[in-house]
Amino acid sequence: MMYVFILVISYLLGSIPMGLLQTRLAGKGDLRKVGSGNIGATNVMRVGGLRMAALTWALDMAKVIIAVLVGKAYGSIGFGAWCGFAAIVGHCFPVWLKFHGGKGVSGLFGMLMAISPLSFIFIGIEWLIVALSSGYSSLGAMVVFLLAPIFGFVLDFQVGLALLATVILCVIRHRQNIVRLIHGDESHIEWKWKK
Repeated sequence: MMYVFILVISYLLGSIPMGLLQTRLAGKGDLRKVGSGNIGATNVMRVGGLRMAALTWALDMAKVIIAVLVGKAYGSIGFGAWCGFAAIVGHCFPVWLKFHGGKGVSGLFGMLMAISPLSFIFIGIEWLIVALSSGYSSLGAMVVFLLAPIFGFVLDFQVGLALLATVILCVIRHRQNIVRLIHGDESHIEWKWKK
């Protein structure tokens, strides 16, 4: 029962909409009604600039890092990874927002950071190279989705399964981005320091 309790707490922690709370506190209005309507860091940058987006990204990562570390402390690295997955499910489908949330990429990076900082650095550099050179955040994310489970399975089988489940969830959440990338209609990253 304690394992179930920790997973539920992880989900609720992940459900806290950091981007939405930040933009509202900053007087930027309802994040769901501007830009892409997403509550993640990319849309936060459209309305609040790079600094606000970076803080949103860090806070969204922190939710998952905490969930992984609690699960790891109570059980194992594998259970910690599943707690991270539960937090990412919460981020993507927050109970507080009628299950309309983010896309999970920042959470995936938080999961990697808590499980393997070296993997986080390697995959983070890859994302930056692809995103900056192409101008598409979602294209960088696609490569991350390919690499993350491989690193996971090298570390631990349960970690690999949890990362694979996370990647499948993220791909589903990015399905419209994938279609736009294929058709050449995807929006470029707008690097705005402040707004």
